[in-house]
Amino acid sequence: MIIDYFADNNIRTLSAAGRAEVAQLLATHEVDVVILDLRLGLEDGLDLLREIRSGSDVPVIIVTGHRRDEIDRVVGLELGADDYVAKPFNLRELLARVRAVLRRFDRGRAPPPREHERGGYRFSGWQLSFRTRRLTDPNGAQVALTKGEYALLVAFLDAPQRPLSREHLLQATRVHEDVFDRSIDVQILRLRRKLEHDPSAPKMIQTERGVGYVFAQPVERF
Repeated sequence: MIIDYFADNNIRTLSAAGRAEVAQLLATHEVDVVILDLRLGLEDGLDLLREIRSGSDVPVIIVTGHRRDEIDRVVGLELGADDYVAKPFNLRELLARVRAVLRRFDRGRAPPPREHERGGYRFSGWQLSFRTRRLTDPNGAQVALTKGEYALLVAFLDAPQRPLSREHLLQATRVHEDVFDRSIDVQILRLRRKLEHDPSAPKMIQTERGVGYVFAQPVERF
């Protein structure tokens, strides 16, 4: 039904029945967005989401069931899903969400501003390079960042020790406002898990009550 509806709207769609087929399609096709049902019979859709996110930055829209699946929906967003729809859903709404995610992702592919073509930032033993877009921890190990996480970190490092509103961060990461209001909080959670020794007691990205967030550490430009 979804394939036929998307075809009628000039969107080519492929289907996969399980994890092996999904992995094969992602390896052999250029995929713009994945619509992932978290209920995959004997398989776990969250495990598949982890696998997709570990090797690809492709946008993922998760499909959840009834209200009892709310926890899975939240976990899915924390694992890197870009949006969600709950069953039963309207095909027109699903198409609108796919187009919104694609618009957002296309803006994320835009080249960085000219002033960010060289050099980078150092903070608390970490280093972020603009040219390679690589983040290195104090031990010299590289830490992978998605495009959204990179843009979010740059926004913080551009304005260290200054409170930034959610609206400012949403604009900086090019997250489209018609997806879901709390998406920036999910991105903050992901970034904290990569930067913080204890994400539950963050020392770098701290919550500024009533305002948004602040990058609390000194930052040096190189």
